[in-house]
Amino acid sequence: MNNQFNSGLKSGLSIAIGYFPIALTFGLLAKTTGLSLIEATAMSIFVYAGASQYIALSLINFGVDPITIVINTFIVNIRHFLMTASLNEKMHRAPKWIKSIYAFGITDESFSVLATRKEEKITTSFAFGVTLIAYGSWVIFTAVGYVIGANLPDFLQIAMSIALYAMFIGLLVPAMKGNRKVVMLAALAAAIHCIIYFGELLSTGWAILVSTLGSAILVEIIYSRREKSKESHYNEKEGN
Repeated sequence: MNNQFNSGLKSGLSIAIGYFPIALTFGLLAKTTGLSLIEATAMSIFVYAGASQYIALSLINFGVDPITIVINTFIVNIRHFLMTASLNEKMHRAPKWIKSIYAFGITDESFSVLATRKEEKITTSFAFGVTLIAYGSWVIFTAVGYVIGANLPDFLQIAMSIALYAMFIGLLVPAMKGNRKVVMLAALAAAIHCIIYFGELLSTGWAILVSTLGSAILVEIIYSRREKSKESHYNEKEGN
């Protein structure tokens, strides 16, 4: 059991290293957003979802109500239901309460490490090793980033607020390269949000929520119709 746990720690070390700059930046931005050290660290402890935490900072900065922030976080992280359900097929049997503990630590990165494991079944000890080191690094580096941010000059703390938007652009642009679906998704979300926001139809938080869901639904409808059209065209050619 100890060997499996240690093996999990080693496998998760690369995740921990990768989290260093992201969690550090989150801590810095949390300080400039106005959160306290306890609040910023608590968000990493209880939420533990990189993209959602960055979105939450943006919404907090706009003064969005907590319920809307929670709903946005839920929607962004809804993919985790599929990830953990898929991973459950590869895990050794264990009580549900134990599975619920390491399931909390499943992120895109830890899922990738566990899902690509060559063994037919993954031990609980190994899963705990991977998730624990990744989770610990995220929380610790968040606190370190906040402390560093607290000691920056005031003009740099103010400038760091712009880095939040630069971070979103940095995450989006690489995903858009060579992927028309992502480009369409981003363009539709931006268009819907602009209509709602500038038309003052909804508040900022709800505008983001509606534009995110709306664009995702529209893109899936468009692509499903394309697939059906291609399939029917293919069947017609086969029939001839």
